[in-house]
Amino acid sequence: MADDVHRASGPATSALGTDSPVTNSLTCPPPRPRGLDPETVATVCAWYRTNGRDLPWRRPGTSPWAVLVSEVMSQQTPVARVIGPWTEWMQRWPTPDDLAEEEPGTAVAAWGRLGYPRRALRLHACAVAIATQHDGQVPSDRDELVSLPGIGDYTAAAVVSFAFGGRAVVLDTNVRRLIARAECGIGNCPSSLTRAERELASGLVPDDAPARWAVASMELGALVCTARSPRCAECPIAGSCRWLAAGRPDNAPTRRAQPWKGTDRQCRGVIMDVVRNCPGGVSVETALSAWPHRDQAKHCLDWLVADGLLHRTDDIVRL
Repeated sequence: MADDVHRASGPATSALGTDSPVTNSLTCPPPRPRGLDPETVATVCAWYRTNGRDLPWRRPGTSPWAVLVSEVMSQQTPVARVIGPWTEWMQRWPTPDDLAEEEPGTAVAAWGRLGYPRRALRLHACAVAIATQHDGQVPSDRDELVSLPGIGDYTAAAVVSFAFGGRAVVLDTNVRRLIARAECGIGNCPSSLTRAERELASGLVPDDAPARWAVASMELGALVCTARSPRCAECPIAGSCRWLAAGRPDNAPTRRAQPWKGTDRQCRGVIMDVVRNCPGGVSVETALSAWPHRDQAKHCLDWLVADGLLHRTDDIVRL
């Protein structure tokens, strides 16, 4: 970011509605009982109308099922990588009933290289549950959504908000980072969601157009209030951001890096790719030979079979 960004010299006024002192932890002030400042909501939402990405699952007429699939695919995966697979899935399985009629391995094969392929199994199990327990319709109730296989608090809130326009606390990493900076004056959110964060965010959700605020705040965090190179000069609420007013201090909670090279997760991904590219299956030896460390490969292959991602019959491994 450029060095000439204006920084207020006095106490920071919160971009998201309070004016209590800035701290270097996420012990934030309690949420306001009447919610967010309407002017701030309007500012962020106006920014989104002009700058929001044209993602296919955000378009009018998108079904709740399509929204749910997009949210599961987007977990720990950049949006740019999701668009293609999501489009193919919705063309192939436009309803939960369509996916439920397939074998789980078909869903895993179609998952491609999105990573974390257990999500494909959970999405298939979710489709079966929706088809058999909800007459093929994605439920709009948060508790019913959470009861579905593979659907946690975040995904349930996102579906309630984005698919049904309901009031929900939608807290992905982008929203959490935006709130940490603008409301608490802290450079980033902690690795794990805290109770204090959830309580604060709940108080910030406006009663008027909560879904619009959810998607707008998420997009602002994703495109402008980014983790590594925030573009504060372009932020519509820069003038009231506590973190910017404090000079963008390096006060973020320590976050542990997630290694990849040489890990079991990488090994499992390599084995999955080998099997996925051979619909009829491959020999165990072929699967193991795809990784340079044989003991690790055996361990990872056993894990994939135990987890239901691969199936082994004698010397053949298949989806």
